[in-house]
Amino acid sequence: MDDLLLGRAVLVSGGTAGLGLAVAREAVRQGADVVVTGRRRDVGEAAAESLRSASDRPQAHFVPCDVADTDDVQKAVAATVRLLGRVDGLVNAAGLTSRGTLLDTTPDLFDQHVAVNVRGPFFLMQALVRHLLERGAGGTVVNVVTMSAHGGQPYLAPYVASKAALAGLTRNVAHAHRWDRIRVNGLNIGWTDTDSEDAVQREFHDAGDDWRERAAETLPMGRLGQVDEIAAMVVFLLSERSGVVTGSVIDWDQNVPGAHD
Repeated sequence: MDDLLLGRAVLVSGGTAGLGLAVAREAVRQGADVVVTGRRRDVGEAAAESLRSASDRPQAHFVPCDVADTDDVQKAVAATVRLLGRVDGLVNAAGLTSRGTLLDTTPDLFDQHVAVNVRGPFFLMQALVRHLLERGAGGTVVNVVTMSAHGGQPYLAPYVASKAALAGLTRNVAHAHRWDRIRVNGLNIGWTDTDSEDAVQREFHDAGDDWRERAAETLPMGRLGQVDEIAAMVVFLLSERSGVVTGSVIDWDQNVPGAHD
């Protein structure tokens, strides 16, 4: 442990499972107090308890929040301030990955993606920045984006549209608040081994129990990305160890966009 976030207060949206929980776990390991959000109270309370049991030093709490609901988003930031005394860092890890092509995506599905993947992060950042400006303090934000923001697969049309918007929003907010010492960065994550990805592969792609092994055969490093690896990068970007970097949307993947054999 390097205590990269010692004494910091961090809010992780979608922090009750998958990548979000891995980020919260690494933040706690590095000394942060954390609040995780999610829609299911039973899952969220269990996640918070697992974080508390991992360390006797930091605090860990669950706050129910549907990021598609702007009232929930505002309340989540206010609750974090109430529980931890302040918010220093935000990770927008909540996301929707439902499939849809240009031709079969309904307005409702499109709006769901925008609400979760763009509007939620937008208003979480708005609430955080307002809080930081009131305190006269700097802070950090990390947005979980996707390699598909570069273009993506045909069956991810609404997802790509929303995540590409999040990448642009990341740069916009970073530029707007750089003089406030608020750093905003993003990660374009590649194919990652999560429970939600397992569910997606089975539901949308008729994948069997060996889908991970089959996927690994197609990848340069011979394996899928792991959430703990990404979590370490997220915490690095949240911490002072990443220096003055802001407005970067980093490709975290084993394939290089734009390169060809």
